[in-house]
Amino acid sequence: MTFNYDVIVVGAGHAGCEAAAAAANLGSKTLLITMDMNKIAQMSCNPAVGGIAKGQIVREIDALGGQMGIVTDKTAIQFRMLNRSKGPAMWSPRAQSDRARFIDCWRSIVENTDNLFIWQDMVNELIVENGRVCGVRTGMHVEFKAGAVVLTNGTFLNGLLHIGRTQIRGGRIAEPASKGITEQLVSLGIKAERMKTGTPVRIDGRSIHFDEMGEQPGETDFHKFSYLDTPHQVLKQLSCWTTYTNEACHEVLRQGLPDSPLYNGQIQSIGPRYCPSIETKIITFADKTQHQLFLEPEGETTQEYYLNGFSSSLPLDIQLRALQQIPAFRDIQIYRPGYAIEYDFFDPTQLNHNLETKQIKNLFFAGQINGTTGYEEAGGQGLIAGINAHINCHGGDSFILGRDEAYIGVLIDDLVTKGVDEPYRMFTSRAEYRILLRQDDADMRLTEKSHKLGLATQHRYDLLKEKKDSRDAIIQFCENYSVKPQYINEGLEKLGTTPLAHGCKLIDLIVRPQTTLTNIAELVPALRSELDKVPASRKEEIIEAAEILIKYSGYIKREQIIADKINRLENIRIKGKFDYNSIQSLSTEARQKLTKIDPDTIAQASRIPGISPSDINILLVLLGR
Repeated sequence: MTFNYDVIVVGAGHAGCEAAAAAANLGSKTLLITMDMNKIAQMSCNPAVGGIAKGQIVREIDALGGQMGIVTDKTAIQFRMLNRSKGPAMWSPRAQSDRARFIDCWRSIVENTDNLFIWQDMVNELIVENGRVCGVRTGMHVEFKAGAVVLTNGTFLNGLLHIGRTQIRGGRIAEPASKGITEQLVSLGIKAERMKTGTPVRIDGRSIHFDEMGEQPGETDFHKFSYLDTPHQVLKQLSCWTTYTNEACHEVLRQGLPDSPLYNGQIQSIGPRYCPSIETKIITFADKTQHQLFLEPEGETTQEYYLNGFSSSLPLDIQLRALQQIPAFRDIQIYRPGYAIEYDFFDPTQLNHNLETKQIKNLFFAGQINGTTGYEEAGGQGLIAGINAHINCHGGDSFILGRDEAYIGVLIDDLVTKGVDEPYRMFTSRAEYRILLRQDDADMRLTEKSHKLGLATQHRYDLLKEKKDSRDAIIQFCENYSVKPQYINEGLEKLGTTPLAHGCKLIDLIVRPQTTLTNIAELVPALRSELDKVPASRKEEIIEAAEILIKYSGYIKREQIIADKINRLENIRIKGKFDYNSIQSLSTEARQKLTKIDPDTIAQASRIPGISPSDINILLVLLGR
C-alpha cells in the first residue's frame, strides 16, 4: 500500500520538528516519521536551549516563524541573558527547560498543525529514481511517496553507545539504532564518516548536598526567546548549582583511563573539541587541579539533575567513585551513567546552500547528520531544509540566508563551504558581522523575509511593524529634542557623568555609557512622555532596541558598509562557469577544492580553506574576459 505526500521528514528531533512544521505551515502535505512519538523533540543531552551564539539562532528561528523559541518560553524553568557585561552583539539568551513538558509542547504543535501528519516507524530505505528521491520505505514495509524528503536522523544512523568496554547498539540510551540508510546513500555516491559525542550522568536530587554548592538563580525581567506577545516564565523558576572536581576525583578518573573508549582505541571517530569529556579534560589540562561542574534541573517536579561538565564514557564504577570524591556528591545516587555515542554523518560539502544534496535531487539533510552538534544548530538547519523542501515541491527560488543576515546563514555557509573536521558548534566568533546579528533584532532582519515567503504570520508581521514604528519614533525624538544645562546638569552629576557646558540634542546624552533612555527620562519629562506612548506589553523590549541603535549606531553603520562591500562579491555568480581542473594558473589545491565544492559565488569561493587571494584574482580576471 502506498501513501502520497509533498514532503516527508525522517526523524522527529529538533531539526525534524522544525522542518516538518515549516513545510506544513507553508502549505505542503507533510509526513513526519519517528520511531517513538513519546520522544518528539527529545532533549538528548542537557535540558537547556540557547547560550553563546546558540541563543541568537533560536531568536532567528522564532523571527522566521519557527517554533523552538515559543516552546522554550512555555517550558522554561530558568532564563538568563549571558554576556551582559559585554556589548549587545554578545548578549545571548539561555533557558533551562522542563524536559518532559518540552516534548509534550512540541508533540501538541505537530499533532495540531494543519497539513502535518505523523507515522511511527523506522525508515530503512529511500526510493530514488533517475537521481531524484521519490519517497521512503519503512520497517513495517509501508511505502510513502513524496516530492521531497528531509533526513534529520540525529545520532541514530548506525549508532553505537559506549560505557567503558560495554558497547550497545542504539541512537540514544534504550532506543534502537537505524540501519540501511547510510549504506544506501554510500552506494549512491554520498560520502559518510563517523562522529562521536557524549552525555553526562543523571543524578537523583535527593542525594545531593545542595548546601555545599554554589547557587545560580535565573533572571526575571522581560527577556524571553519569542518575539510574539506571549507569556513567559509560566512554570516555577529553579536554580542551577555549581561545584568543582578535585584531585581525589581526578585520581579515580585516571585509574579508569585504560577502560576509557577514548583512550583504549575502542572509539576512533571525531569528538567535540568544545564540549570535551571529563577524561579528556584531565589529560589535556593536566595542570588543573579542578574543573567547574554545573548541576542543571531536568524539570519543575522531577528529582532528575543533569551534571554539565562531566560528560564521560568511563565504566560505571569509575564514574560513581570519582563523583563520590566531591563533597556535595558523597552520597550520590544516579538514574543512569554518562555514555559516549558514535554515529554516521555525511560530509556537508555535498550539500547546496538550500541543504539539498548535490547528488540526489529533492533530498535534504539537516541537523547532526551534517556534522553539527546542538539543538539550536539542528533547529536552524531543519527550518531552512523544510522551507526549501516545500519550495522544491511547489516552485520558487531557494530560500538562502547570507552571512550578514543571520547566524543560520553563517552556519550553513560554513558547513557547505568548509565542511567539518569535528562536531560543528556555533560561536559568535564564527560570524564576521556580529554587530549586525544581535539577538535583539533578529525580527528586524528576518520576519519580513519570512512573511513574504508565507511562513511568518500576519500577526507576527504586525507586531514587527508596531515595534519598528515605536522604536524609530523614540530615536527620532532623541535626535530632534534639545536639552539645556540648567535643567539637567544636577541630574547628570548624580548619574556620574560630565555636566553640559552648553545645550545639546538628547541623543548626544544617550550615547554616554552612564546614561540610559530610562534614567534620562527621569530628568526629561518630555522623553518620559514619549516613552509612555510605547505599547505597555512590550515597552522594555522596544526601549532596549532603540537604546542599542542609539548607542551603537556608528559601529553598526561601519559594519554594514563592510558587509555591503563583501556582498558585491556574493553577487558575482560562478557556478557552472569554469572547468577548474583546466585552469593551470590556479594552484593544485585550489583546482581540487573548487572542483569539490563548486561554489555559487566568488565570495563563497574566497571562504574555502586553501583558496588564496591570488586564486580569487585569477577567477576575476577570467570572468572579465
